[in-house]
Amino acid sequence: MAKVNALDGPALVAVADNVSLRAIPAYRLLAARIDERHSILLKDTLTMEMATGGADDILTVLLRAATRIGALICDGIGDAILVRCEPGAGAALRLSYNILQGSGARIFKTDYVACPSCGRTLFNLQSTTQKIREATGHLKGVRIAVMGCIVNGPGEMADADFGYVGGAPNKINLYVGKTAVKFNIPEAEAVDRLIDLINEHGKWVDPPEKLAMVED
Repeated sequence: MAKVNALDGPALVAVADNVSLRAIPAYRLLAARIDERHSILLKDTLTMEMATGGADDILTVLLRAATRIGALICDGIGDAILVRCEPGAGAALRLSYNILQGSGARIFKTDYVACPSCGRTLFNLQSTTQKIREATGHLKGVRIAVMGCIVNGPGEMADADFGYVGGAPNKINLYVGKTAVKFNIPEAEAVDRLIDLINEHGKWVDPPEKLAMVED
């Protein structure tokens, strides 16, 4: 690190492979000692064991990359990432994008926040979230929260742009940020009303299929 810090210009640096440290503390130590002018490349692992392609191996790779790289990005560390232990380049690229999205570093697609199901949930959270994803999944950079009830939901919506919150049995409240703007909407109409709300705030675009149909 002393040699790198003595360089005239900036450099891309990373923790060496096979050091006797875990990845997260190693990168935190590097970030603390390296000059800010240097960029840091984050790696999902410091050893080069490769996944064999089994379901368990793929899950292990996903969790390891997400927890190590994601945690460091949330710490404010890292300027580029490298996922090395996915069995294929395409899978590594998709995982890299998802890590950047999940950590809030770069937004490439619609982002969803959903609360865990509990006794207060006033609708089927899984099927409703899927319905909302199908209707809004093409909206790049929009964050939508799907919350089961008004007790904890508004406080758990983080920095969502729009919120879909159970207000009463079969009734939905819609939010812009953390502000409720539409109340007691029948659940059967709520997804369409959410789309209308997104449109009112200038963040709606038609999905590519509909654009293609108009051009034809």
